[in-house]
Amino acid sequence: MARRAFLIPVFLALAARPALAEERPKDDGEIVVTGHGLDPSPLLAAYSAITLERDRGAASASGRLDDVLGEFAGVQQFRRSDSRSANPTAQGVTLRGLGGNASSRTLMLLDGVPVTDPFFGHVPFSALPFERLDRATLIRGGGSGAFGAGAVAGTLDLVSANPAGLPLAELALTGNDRGESEMSGTVAPQLGNGYAVVSGRWDRGQGFWTTPQTQRVAASARAAFDSWSTSARAVVPVSGDIELQTRLLVFDDNRTLRFRGADSHQNGEDASLRLVGRGAWQFDLIGYVQARDFSNVVISSTSFRKTLDQRTTPSTGLGGKLELRPPIDADHSLRLGIDWRRASGEMQEIAYSGSTGAITARRRAGGVNDDLGFYLEHDRTFGPLRLTGTARLDRWAVREGHFIETNAAGAVTTDNRFADRAGWDLSLRGGALIALAEGLSLRGSLYNGLRQPTLNELYRPFVVFPVTTRANAALTNEELFGFEAGFDFKHGGFELQVTAFDNRVGDAIANVTIGANLRQRQNVDAVHSRGIELGGKVNLGRISWDGTLSLIDARVEGSGASAALDGKRPAQVPAFTASTTLSWRPARGWLFAAKLRHSSAQFEDDLETDRLAPVTTLDALVTVPLAPWATLVLRAENLTDAEVVTRNQAGSLDLGAPRTLWAGLRFSIGR
Repeated sequence: MARRAFLIPVFLALAARPALAEERPKDDGEIVVTGHGLDPSPLLAAYSAITLERDRGAASASGRLDDVLGEFAGVQQFRRSDSRSANPTAQGVTLRGLGGNASSRTLMLLDGVPVTDPFFGHVPFSALPFERLDRATLIRGGGSGAFGAGAVAGTLDLVSANPAGLPLAELALTGNDRGESEMSGTVAPQLGNGYAVVSGRWDRGQGFWTTPQTQRVAASARAAFDSWSTSARAVVPVSGDIELQTRLLVFDDNRTLRFRGADSHQNGEDASLRLVGRGAWQFDLIGYVQARDFSNVVISSTSFRKTLDQRTTPSTGLGGKLELRPPIDADHSLRLGIDWRRASGEMQEIAYSGSTGAITARRRAGGVNDDLGFYLEHDRTFGPLRLTGTARLDRWAVREGHFIETNAAGAVTTDNRFADRAGWDLSLRGGALIALAEGLSLRGSLYNGLRQPTLNELYRPFVVFPVTTRANAALTNEELFGFEAGFDFKHGGFELQVTAFDNRVGDAIANVTIGANLRQRQNVDAVHSRGIELGGKVNLGRISWDGTLSLIDARVEGSGASAALDGKRPAQVPAFTASTTLSWRPARGWLFAAKLRHSSAQFEDDLETDRLAPVTTLDALVTVPLAPWATLVLRAENLTDAEVVTRNQAGSLDLGAPRTLWAGLRFSIGR
């Protein structure tokens, strides 16, 4: 795959030829391209939406996207681990406590294209550094617009940076007190009437000890990591008001978890084409492909032998959309669209005896998931009142599901071929926004939505030793119903956003305990979450403050096989999270920032038997310009060295990142 990365410059040379015609002429005839999609829908104003700009993300002590998204209180992965020390498949993203397992319940888009893994549904965070982005917008609540199936908790819309926000060339070199290193570089030249952005990043290190010192054994290992990614975008105008956007991403990520030999690996190659028209009839046409793979080795915590080699999980994601915005009067906006997604893949693994090391079984499992969606969004303004409405119709299908197991001699012991199934689902969303006074508005919305089980949930069992979780090919779609209300206030440099919500995900998929060290993915009756979300900003010129807070009461509704879960909090869901950042920019290029975060206690398991203690962490960042082209960067993660418990299995613990001190230089030229 590394050899294929060298195709990127060739691709750019072809894609970024001199433009055929201008996209949007200024009055002086200058050609302008943005590399962005169509303007955000005015419907967003009626929903709980918050945007994190590039300069705010720059205050992150780690620079990693999963850390930056912690600015949004209530955004969580299944575990507290970061993208250096977590199993990649545990890095799904959800909101509002609508959890139950590690799958993403939040739709994540990059330049309009879904980025989650086709098989597992997790986010490849190591391949998406925030330094490549212009902004991230979080829209809470069920989604029913483009690619809306799957957005039962919300949508994270990521937008890539263009040359207007980047230097012509930049190189950053950073190291920490454990001898680990980060290296990243970007070039963003104007090419004719278009531009290209080519970037790369390489992170490597011995990692920290995730195992507490009192529990370490001879086989214990640090959470070593070695990951790299290369991204390339080219944007060119092709007619008077149309631009073509192309994007390639190649990445490779290796991690070691807890024991020597317990290695995980993921890699991918993604490509997309996007045609954006900004004329009278605006349109957005997207096509994309994802080629991903994952492998993982499970080591016994008693014999320290290999018990499972999930040697490969090749998967493919295909999709596209066409959206039209017809010309109508200023009091209306209308969007009509169709989108399609397909996820296919197969897990291939070998099981070993924990005592002898002999092969006991070989397994293959996988299938194909499809979703075809039709959507319509409309809003109308009546003076200070704006009414919005969205309808989405999905045709979903689950096909070619199978689970095949053979013994060590190659004889078939299990051959399950699961029946194909398909159906239609209608998702609706309505909202209202009223401006009460200058800077003050009230909003409310009501919605429903769905999420299809991933191939991983349907067909792949997994082990976090000693607990085995079985797959379940009979899983049905999750169904969301929710409503929310809130207000937004802006005055000068002060902003405040308050939202109260009530969301219920029926047939929620959770890892349900069915025996000693044995769980199965099952549809529980529901996960019902109520809560309050706060967000605020104060800008006093050189000094700024921002913060978010999420207070939720999430409970499982269970009966029958899941009756024991009724009234309990979903696994890994804290009731209270908060994040606050104080920044001081005394002069151009200077930055002093401190970030405080808190997460309340949560439970490891669905039965609330193993508790993870609350944790508060403090990060800090300092940037000092040494010359117009050089900047000193000092970073501190977990400055107080708080103990972050990420896993508690009957007292067997894993820990998150300890205090980590970084120092580095950033060189930039142009613009």
